[in-house]
Amino acid sequence: MRTTWNFHTAGQLVFGNWAAKQLGSLLAKRGLNRVLVVTDKQLVAAGIASQILRSLTEAALSTHLFDDGVAEPSIDVALKATEWATAFQPDCIVGLGGGSNMDLAKIVAVLVTHGGSPEKYFSYGNVPGPVLPLVCVPTTAGTGSEVSHAAVLTDTANKMKVSTLSNFLRPALAVVDPELTLTCPPKVTADSGIDALTHAIEAYTAIDYPNLDMSVGDDVAYQGKHPLGDCLAEKAISLIGRHLLAVVKDGSNREAREGMSLAATLAGMAFSNCAVALVHALEYPLGGAIHVSHGAGNGLLLPYVMRFNLPERKAAFARVAELLGEDISGLTEDSAAERAITAVDRLRSEIGIPHRIRDIGGKRNQLPEFAAKAFAIKRLMAVNPRRASEADLLGILEAAY
Repeated sequence: MRTTWNFHTAGQLVFGNWAAKQLGSLLAKRGLNRVLVVTDKQLVAAGIASQILRSLTEAALSTHLFDDGVAEPSIDVALKATEWATAFQPDCIVGLGGGSNMDLAKIVAVLVTHGGSPEKYFSYGNVPGPVLPLVCVPTTAGTGSEVSHAAVLTDTANKMKVSTLSNFLRPALAVVDPELTLTCPPKVTADSGIDALTHAIEAYTAIDYPNLDMSVGDDVAYQGKHPLGDCLAEKAISLIGRHLLAVVKDGSNREAREGMSLAATLAGMAFSNCAVALVHALEYPLGGAIHVSHGAGNGLLLPYVMRFNLPERKAAFARVAELLGEDISGLTEDSAAERAITAVDRLRSEIGIPHRIRDIGGKRNQLPEFAAKAFAIKRLMAVNPRRASEADLLGILEAAY
């Protein structure tokens, strides 16, 4: 039985309104000179990219902009971005945007440093050493990529989302400025926010770290549930319960924007150390085959996975219900735990997250393939609190269909 756990996060976190104005001086103090900014054309059009470039140029840094980032980027997009980076020869890469742009920046940093193709580094532990200094500046509140060890690409050939995981991918610097999220559209705000909630709940209800099936001293992608992760996840869930619906209804609500930015970062710290589990395992093949955002796919699946895991995590789910604002006074543990599922189901309805796989274009005959692909992701299966067979996964998908 394991008796220890560990914790990793970004090297430095700068959080708060207008924090992005400090970016140039922060990089200059680190002795960096040539900065590649990885972003997308929407953020260029919104004027957010120009804010970042202004901070960099005011610090006398040489900059280059790659603005061909896309949602759920493919391997081909990663290769294109790497070509740009190789030509520019940066000493620092900034990922500006949602999780897709930040993850793309991480993959580019790996390829520029170590060469090869993205496939070489898929799964956990395949990045051989440190990469170019990474900086993440999120413009959404959801993925937690600014503090995580993960980068996700879409393998279009195999219709699967695939992760590269390594603590070498944790950014040297994360600059979280809630002001940059003010122009985030309602749908993106909702999808990102439910993604953060999924991260926090999966971390909070993961297998207990002493029970994770591994040898003492082994290095693993996820540690399992532990006390520090619990602290982070609880605060994230509470913030999301308080602010997500409000910010979807009114994107100019600065208090709610700040609350969601903090929630996403805390949830990122929690999941990238403790776990994401069955929700993510099922979403990777689902999202790879069907055009749906990662957050919306997670939000769709979350209540169904919660119900599957409920027998093993009644006390934790009762606490989740309370953190989401449910009155559980006088309820049995079973009834209080049920309230967590009810609360999540209601929240996703209120913010417009789809409820059924058929609602996003999925076909029933695809479900067995999704179940088989999910079951093969052993690092995620291992940290789920309840053991699941491939048949169990198919049952969850059938319930969600």
